[in-house]
Amino acid sequence: MITGLDHVVALVRDIGAAKAAYQTLLGRTPAWQNSGEGADRVLFTLQNMTIELMAPSGFNVAADRIRALLDDREGVLASLCFRVADMGKMHRRLERVALRPDPVAEVESNDVESGAVLHWKRTRAATEWTRGVRMFFLELAEERPLSAATDAAPIDGLDHVVITTEDSDRAAALYGARLGLDLALDRSHQDWGQLMFFRCGDLVVEVVRRPVAGGDSQHDRLWGLSWRVADIDATRARLIAAGLDVTEVRNGRKPGTRIMTVRTGTCGIQTVLLERSPKPVD
Repeated sequence: MITGLDHVVALVRDIGAAKAAYQTLLGRTPAWQNSGEGADRVLFTLQNMTIELMAPSGFNVAADRIRALLDDREGVLASLCFRVADMGKMHRRLERVALRPDPVAEVESNDVESGAVLHWKRTRAATEWTRGVRMFFLELAEERPLSAATDAAPIDGLDHVVITTEDSDRAAALYGARLGLDLALDRSHQDWGQLMFFRCGDLVVEVVRRPVAGGDSQHDRLWGLSWRVADIDATRARLIAAGLDVTEVRNGRKPGTRIMTVRTGTCGIQTVLLERSPKPVD
């Protein structure tokens, strides 16, 4: 019933600084901006998903909750929002698999720049039953506008979102059996632990169990984002010219991939860029 990952929410301390940082990182303009309910929001919409930057605004319960979740950090990944085709069916499924969804809400958003309006239906699973990862489910009435490229070698889309876990069996049950995502890979290695790839539209929800003692077996954590680029060398050159600190390009664990890490300009969010080699033509 899930058709893709609609968007990822990143809480940030300063919406102006975060907007500028992600315009540089992505090489794209914001697609949507609005304020309300204790938050300022800037959204960047790429080929296959949206990243929503959200900062506290004013002094009220909602804004104070965002500040508490940030806990003095510059930014933190806060929630996953899955796209669904039929909210009624998705809500019934969430109830049947004991994820205790909120009642379905009708939501409206106005873009402060264009005045355009978007509508969607939304529900949220109970976080205590999603292993601590906040999960929303949306059925959009109309598509968001895309973020226009502002520079050469922009980021094209998200390749995968990374979630860390200390209990891979229960995480697999959540993302596979309960949410219905397709388990495409389950691989273990003594050095880097266990990787599970769940297909979600044309990107991947990657669940990682690393061999680290003292973790929280009851709660998973949204860890980072891996962005998809067409030419990683060109994107690296663009980011270096903009003053960002990035690593050298290296081969990824998956054959046919090249990756690099972006160390600054991400609001403290773990960020990797990934280039896939073209598939050979038969």
